[in-house]
Amino acid sequence: MNVSEFLWKRLQEWGLKRAYGYPGDGVGGIDVALQKEIDAGNFEYIQVRHEEMAAFMATAHAKFTGQVGLCFATSGPGAIHLLNGLYDAKLDHVGVVAIMGQQARVAIGSNYQQEVDLQSLCKDVACEYIVTVTESSQIRHAIDRAVRIARDKRAPTVIIVPNDLQLLPYSEPRMAHGFTHTGIGRTTVSKVPEDEALRAAAEILNAGKKVAILAGAGALDATDELVDIAEMLGAGIAKALLGKAAVPDDLPFVTGSIGLLGTKPSWDLMKECDTFLMVGSAFPYSEFLPKPGQAHGVQIDINSANLSLRYPMEVNLQGDSVATLRALVPLLRRNHNRSWRVRIEKEVAKWWKVLEARAMARAQPLNPQRIFWELSSRLPENAIITADSGSVANWYARDLKIRRGMKASLSGGLASLGAGTPYAMAGKMAFPERTVIACMGDGAMQMNGLNVMITISKYWKQWPNPKLIVLVLNNQDLNQVTWEERIQLGKGKTESTQSIPDFPHHKYAELLGLKGIYVDDPEKVAAVWEEALDADRPVILEARTDPNVPPLPPHITLQQAKAFLSSLPTDAERSNVISRSAKQIFASIMPARKS
Repeated sequence: MNVSEFLWKRLQEWGLKRAYGYPGDGVGGIDVALQKEIDAGNFEYIQVRHEEMAAFMATAHAKFTGQVGLCFATSGPGAIHLLNGLYDAKLDHVGVVAIMGQQARVAIGSNYQQEVDLQSLCKDVACEYIVTVTESSQIRHAIDRAVRIARDKRAPTVIIVPNDLQLLPYSEPRMAHGFTHTGIGRTTVSKVPEDEALRAAAEILNAGKKVAILAGAGALDATDELVDIAEMLGAGIAKALLGKAAVPDDLPFVTGSIGLLGTKPSWDLMKECDTFLMVGSAFPYSEFLPKPGQAHGVQIDINSANLSLRYPMEVNLQGDSVATLRALVPLLRRNHNRSWRVRIEKEVAKWWKVLEARAMARAQPLNPQRIFWELSSRLPENAIITADSGSVANWYARDLKIRRGMKASLSGGLASLGAGTPYAMAGKMAFPERTVIACMGDGAMQMNGLNVMITISKYWKQWPNPKLIVLVLNNQDLNQVTWEERIQLGKGKTESTQSIPDFPHHKYAELLGLKGIYVDDPEKVAAVWEEALDADRPVILEARTDPNVPPLPPHITLQQAKAFLSSLPTDAERSNVISRSAKQIFASIMPARKS
């Protein structure tokens, strides 16, 4: 057995059986060994069109499955291309192992072709573990440590394997000084804080009259526990963007997303609460949280570095969200005064009417919110929804009602453009029986999405359920940045940087043997969603949307209002901007009027 063959077999012993990657002579021996495992039915390989997509897919695999994601690339440019997706894993705290090729050991330091100092290149993104293998028996502890650290610390790790080492015979580490003998055993850690800390947390929560809960990605598996505690305390639950699937949106006390992409009920929940429970979240925007000193705080997080990071908490509980909440429940007393809960539920019900009115407001030609509003009630059971960065994330965050059993994610901490389609591909490979829907803007689609559609066309026929829909909002504008310039900088749209070319995305789907659907009529939106969801193959659903429908924040500050007004004289589209903004504001004030 050579080094490359051992590499794939050892990864399988760790339970890793799917890799996303792209070949090259820097990983030639690894490619050959992988083919043997594929032929034997032991391993699955997804060939991407660009290495960045491999790292994004590995990150999404980790998010959707809870397992370690795996990607690999050749030396030099291939390894460099992995970086963006690996940073996505780092900032969203999921475990990914990246295997990178390197030039022959004897050539390192000679300014050889494609020689890149990968140790230096990756030392930030893989700060938890990065190693260059220089001797055959070293590969064992390199793999063992990379996988264990990626899994237990929820971080990307990197193994660099020079190409001349890959075909050398593997040898077990000797029983001699300088050698180490690693293993695959399970890691068992204490997941529940001490009883005294739990009692202190319960005392604070029991005393609260207006309890607000914020759930993040770390609470995705704690749905039942969050609901139980909210019911006990009469609390409302807001969600950080990565925690969108933590609790269902059809519960009347779930206020939805928080932040610039969030809802007014979530804003009110945070600004009026007297007790704050934060679970599994490092939500970064403190201005959307309670004012320091306003609320008594309890936080639960598996990572101690996140505790009291965004809000000065009185009790900080380091532990697993599910286990800690489960241990906390018996210590809580039911709050019989439901006035806070009744108020929350009234505001949530009113908010959904506001969103419907906003979605039905006229635009030219399509209001992007209408696309999401019509999809929301049609989401299949157990659907997986991904979204890209940009204004599309606003509508994804607010207008889609996630139900129990669904999964949803996007590039959170990095907010990288172009992650939506590789996330969808990874979700489909992990759960081929589920319907997957990717929500894309045309900027993200032109950046990476068209590339990933080729990969989708390569693999879709092997899925038992072929339903994968890529929604593209075609507005020929890098829309989120355009609105940020208006609201934050007080400047009108800069045409040279913001306008992007038109592209027939639906026709591109047909070139690939997929289904393409186009819609620019609001009265046909419901029908085209039915058509897409009934298709016998993957679909690109292209919607011609209005770029001047504003993604209104949940709370407009005086500074934002002044900047917006200042932007209008320099904005070539000011008449449309004023018209669409007025309609959205009117719909917010008078939600009963739907147009």
